[in-house]
Amino acid sequence: MAAKTEKEIRAYYGALFRAWGTQHWWPAASEFEVVVGAYLTQNTAWTNVEKALTNLRAAGVLSVKGIRAVSMVELEGLIRPAGYFRQKAKRLKLFVRFLDNRYRGSLARMFATPTSQVREELLSLNGVGPETADSILLYAGNHPVFVVDAYTRRIVERHELLPKDAAYEEIQRLFQEALFSIADSDPFLEGVPEGPDFTAATGFPATRHPASKMSAAKRTALAQVYNEMHGLIVGVGKHYCRKSQARCDECPLRSFLPAHK
Repeated sequence: MAAKTEKEIRAYYGALFRAWGTQHWWPAASEFEVVVGAYLTQNTAWTNVEKALTNLRAAGVLSVKGIRAVSMVELEGLIRPAGYFRQKAKRLKLFVRFLDNRYRGSLARMFATPTSQVREELLSLNGVGPETADSILLYAGNHPVFVVDAYTRRIVERHELLPKDAAYEEIQRLFQEALFSIADSDPFLEGVPEGPDFTAATGFPATRHPASKMSAAKRTALAQVYNEMHGLIVGVGKHYCRKSQARCDECPLRSFLPAHK
C-alpha cells in the first residue's frame, strides 16, 4: 500500500509540473527575508505579508542587524498588515537573539548545522511550529525537508492517501520518501513539455510568482523537488482544492481522486 501511495505522489508531481512548471517559490531577496516571511505568514494571507515586508524594506530594517536595532514599537507598526503584529514582533526579536547567542548572528553558521539539530533548536523557539521551522530550513537554508501545510493535509485527506488524523511527521515522511527517486533522476523533468491546457482553461498562471534571488538560487536536487512540490500543492489548494466549493472537475489531479478511480 505504501509503495502504491508513493508512486501516486510521484505521479502528482509529474502531472502538476507538466501543467504549470516551476513556481518560483519562495519569493525573497535574501535568506533572512525568507525567515521573516515564514514568521509573518502565520495565520494570514501572503498578500498581507508582502505589505509588511515592503514596510520593513522601505524602513531599511529587513536584515538581522535591522531587526536587532529597531524598537519594538516601530517593528510592530511596520508589520501591522500581517496581523498579530505584537506577537510576531516579539517572535522576530526572539529569533534574532537566538541567532546572536547561538550562531553569532550568522544564518550561514546556523544553516551549516545538521538538519535535525537546527530543526530541534528552531522548534524550541516560541511561535515556531513544524511548518515554520521546515519553511526556514528548506527555502532559506537549502535543507532537504518537505513542508506540510493546510493545503497538503487537505489533498492527502480528500485523496485518501493517509488517515484523516495523520501526524505532520507521517505526512512529511510519506512525501519525502515518495519524491526522493525523482530528485535522484530528473527533478526538472527535462525534455517533458509543460502542458498549457489547465492554464488556458482556468486562467491559473504557469508561474504564480516572478523569479527572485531566493527562488532562483542553486539548490540540491532533493531540496528543489521538495520546493517545487510544495509550490505546486499551494497552487492546487488555492485554485481548486478549496476548503469549501472545491473545483475537483477542473483540477489537474482530478483523475487521482478515489471517485474517479
